[in-house]
Amino acid sequence: MALTLTSYGGAEAVTGSNFLVEGKSGKILVDCGIEQGKDFCETCSYESFPYDVSSVDALVITHAHLDHIGRAPRLLREGFTGTIYMTPPTRDLAEAMLRDSVRILARHAREIQQDPLYELADVDAFFNRVETLSYNTKKEVAPGLTITLKDAGHILGSAMVQIEDEEGVTLALTGDLGNIPSPLLSDTEKIEADVVLMESVYGDRVHEHVDDRVKVLKEVLKKGIERGGAILIPAFSIERTQLMLYELSNFFEDGSLPKVPVFLDSPLAITVTDVYKKWAKEYFKKDVQQELHREGDLFSFPFLHSTATKEESQEIRSTPNPKIIIAGAGMSHGGRIGGHEIEHLGDPNSTLLIVGYQAPGSPGRMLQDGVKKVRINRKEVKVRATIQTIGGWSAHADREQLLSFAESCLPRTKTFIVGIGEPKSSRFLAQRIRGFLGVPAIVPRKGQKFSITKAGAKAL
Repeated sequence: MALTLTSYGGAEAVTGSNFLVEGKSGKILVDCGIEQGKDFCETCSYESFPYDVSSVDALVITHAHLDHIGRAPRLLREGFTGTIYMTPPTRDLAEAMLRDSVRILARHAREIQQDPLYELADVDAFFNRVETLSYNTKKEVAPGLTITLKDAGHILGSAMVQIEDEEGVTLALTGDLGNIPSPLLSDTEKIEADVVLMESVYGDRVHEHVDDRVKVLKEVLKKGIERGGAILIPAFSIERTQLMLYELSNFFEDGSLPKVPVFLDSPLAITVTDVYKKWAKEYFKKDVQQELHREGDLFSFPFLHSTATKEESQEIRSTPNPKIIIAGAGMSHGGRIGGHEIEHLGDPNSTLLIVGYQAPGSPGRMLQDGVKKVRINRKEVKVRATIQTIGGWSAHADREQLLSFAESCLPRTKTFIVGIGEPKSSRFLAQRIRGFLGVPAIVPRKGQKFSITKAGAKAL
């Protein structure tokens, strides 16, 4: 009997990854994420799962972003009793993310007059079921089904999942793939699978070259400081924040930027940065580990202020411009960045620096698209600040990197299933795979089921 794969989330959309893999006797769920758009959590996230949760043997988490883990504690409410697998760094990052999300979800639920998606007790129950796995450790996690986690190079601890049945049929799900080379992390590993479900967030776009993105970042920051306004960076708490701190430390140390106050205004990002420090010696790439040994800390400098409390956050206003403020949320749909945007977006001397993917409908996407007014925290804000996007700092692979990854899977891989992307990006990448590599590439619909064999994938 072949494996079957059903795309319940992460098909026809970037967010909400949720894939069910079924073998002869066992069932594995890969990721269980929140769908995000104009809101932190789309209303559809409150719907019941479209499969029998109690029949699932194992949940495998690729990485700790909420669009891959954000609904997972809800599974336990609906009857999941299996084991949850992830890498050790993902376990620490996921705990920080999920505990932080409880507060945001509670507020969102009140606004739409729903019960919360889950509560702290559900998060506690979730982590009581977690078992960590290191990369390249093969383990049977469901009857007749084994998994092996491979380094995806996306964020700290991120993993691709190879699933193999008793007959040797192998399906790999990439989760999100890294933008390589990363300043901190190792390159994406190679995988061996008959069928690969791969992401396509930037399937139709190309990032700046690694050298160019550092130069562009430095130039944007330099011009922003010269204008004398505030520089706001709505940064995702995982990876993007740490990359910004790492590069800022380098710029200030070599004297290429004036030494201005920098505020890390996010309790979550502060916690996540501590997790990065914890696992740096084991999970950062070798040359960065050597740098860490020499310097002791890659993310700190004398005029960095970590403002954990609300009171400390409010005091940022009293610091004269120019200053740099790194705060969440990364798509400007919540968190402390909203308050700073309300204060500074109307200032033509200020800069909003976008360094990550912005989902359609999110305030960040609207700002990126050039709106003159935006609604933030229920307030309409005029936009006079400079809005600058640097796509090279995305943690996602771009069009050329994705195609190269697909090529590295050959000749073993017989079919690619291209998901986890906006439809146009997925279709574009699938066409390139077919055209350049001569291999079938399918763009799945939400809820579509596929038969997986050594000969490839076939829609059922």
